[in-house]
Amino acid sequence: MQKDVCEVVVDVSLLQNEHTMSQSFVEEKLVYTLLIQEHRMSLMYLCTKRMLDIVGALFGLLVLILLLPCIVFAMLLQDRGPLFYKQVRVGKHLHPFPLYKLRTMVVDADAHLARNPELLEEWRRTGKLQHDPRVTTLGKFLRRTSIDELPQMLNVLRGDISLVGPRPIQFSEISVFGELIELRQMVKPGLTGFWQISGRSTTDYEQRAILDCTYVLECSFWADVLILLETVPVVLHGHGAY
Repeated sequence: MQKDVCEVVVDVSLLQNEHTMSQSFVEEKLVYTLLIQEHRMSLMYLCTKRMLDIVGALFGLLVLILLLPCIVFAMLLQDRGPLFYKQVRVGKHLHPFPLYKLRTMVVDADAHLARNPELLEEWRRTGKLQHDPRVTTLGKFLRRTSIDELPQMLNVLRGDISLVGPRPIQFSEISVFGELIELRQMVKPGLTGFWQISGRSTTDYEQRAILDCTYVLECSFWADVLILLETVPVVLHGHGAY
């Protein structure tokens, strides 16, 4: 079954690149792909994945509680701004949900971006700023160690996201994934995935889309476990984080 799905996706990409068929035919093939993939996700896999999410989220929240006093103290010394940051992201089947993180930027980060056209253009083009002047000194440390993402364990417990899956994107990023967005959003977003263990911020949108959709097509309990294990050294070394 998995081989059939991959073949369909390849067919769709070839049709899009070569423009040999109508848009309606491409869309029909994509819908067929989605139906096959949804059927392939067994109830056993979904249950074991949810159990893994709950155990992992509880452990992550315990770590956050232990680190929180030091983080609060450092934040007070920095600028006395809010500790947490909330942003609406795209969830499974394009449903919105609030994502929680520790604040890593200056308080007026959005306004600062709007005041700098060059930074705004880079953000619109890549979804990231390689040298983001809005990130604080504490924020750089939190990002490099991925501690800033520990509050997302609350999202995992709520069922908004999973430990493993395509990284949750903003609604402004939907267009860059083109026809693949529906396939990408067939599963819950995740804290980590193929993208995070394959370069994170050093990859472009095209590579990210391929990695995300590869996960959707090949997802399994043991694939999730393997990704989690490979995430540990990536986080410890801070590869691709900025």
